[in-house]
Amino acid sequence: MKIIARVAALFLLLFVTQVRAQSPGVTDREITVGQFAAMSGPAAELGQRLQVGIQSYFSAINAQGGIGGRTIKLITRDDGYEPDKAVAAVKALIAEDKVFALIGSVGTPTGLAALPVISENRVPIVGMFTGAQALRDPFNRYVFHVRAGYYDETERIVQHTTTLGIQKVAVFYQNDAYGKAGLEGVNRALAKRGLKPTGTATVERNTVEVADALKTILAADPQVVVQIGAYKACAAFIKEARKKGFVGQFFNVSFVGSKALANELGKAGTGVAISQVVPFPFMTSSPVVREYQQRMTDAGQKDFDFSSMEGYLMAKVLVEGIKRSGKTLTRDSLIAGLESMKDVNLGGFTINFGPHDHEGSKFTDLTLIDREGRFAH
Repeated sequence: MKIIARVAALFLLLFVTQVRAQSPGVTDREITVGQFAAMSGPAAELGQRLQVGIQSYFSAINAQGGIGGRTIKLITRDDGYEPDKAVAAVKALIAEDKVFALIGSVGTPTGLAALPVISENRVPIVGMFTGAQALRDPFNRYVFHVRAGYYDETERIVQHTTTLGIQKVAVFYQNDAYGKAGLEGVNRALAKRGLKPTGTATVERNTVEVADALKTILAADPQVVVQIGAYKACAAFIKEARKKGFVGQFFNVSFVGSKALANELGKAGTGVAISQVVPFPFMTSSPVVREYQQRMTDAGQKDFDFSSMEGYLMAKVLVEGIKRSGKTLTRDSLIAGLESMKDVNLGGFTINFGPHDHEGSKFTDLTLIDREGRFAH
């Protein structure tokens, strides 16, 4: 009896040790992942479409039996694209929902506000829907980016415009960390070419009060306006500018939400350019796009767009990191698994992480909204 009791105690000790070794949000059958993002308010479509892409990949993985027998559960909390709500959402995901990791946040001001909570609790986050340098520098062990930065996007835009001989570039930007990050990117790109913005003006986050900004920008008589804002404010500016006879070119960075912007603009969207950080989701020119379209269709999603494409890639990266994490899944093993992804080709989109490099991708592209509200390279 003593031997049996000792054996039982040993098995119990081994079981408890294994359970303790695993991080919160991990059981033998399930991995719980959290998302904080705008699900309501003027930026809601960004969070909603990102979530659709994430969930479509998770659903496909779960249908195949999960990862090592574990399915993935996504819990999303709405932050309305407001920093204080983002902090509350992250705290709730960690303390109440007991998530293992985070994925797919939306925005610079929300990301910056939540970052101290993420770092303090040592919870990895894969994919932040923002290209702000302040979330990349200084290096943070717990943040893994899946998209290029705003400096990369604005460099691509300015390179394109100046190649065409355009020198008068104005900037319409959101008056917060996101807008200022984009403005800095434009300033840097122009400075490399001996230029400065011909005019700048701002809009407050989650508003469409663009009248004063429009007056300032038009007075500068630019050839191009680079917009660093959310889709509703950018659309309002474009519509009013066209009414007043402005015939110059508009450029937006990817965060605007391309499909959301096109829908908001309607006929006024013709010719508006948007920089992109993911492969073109409407043509099956690469394996990862074909896969994305099939998984979206399997999930009952008929509309393809850049935001859900990005969410899909975020989920794909997270799953690959988990697969590389070893038998005992912990947050530290996930970080090690992600950092082992050196030049990993996901089917036409390459991710490159390392122990001191969590940038992930430098991919950028330029697209135009056509007369039918569709997109072209």
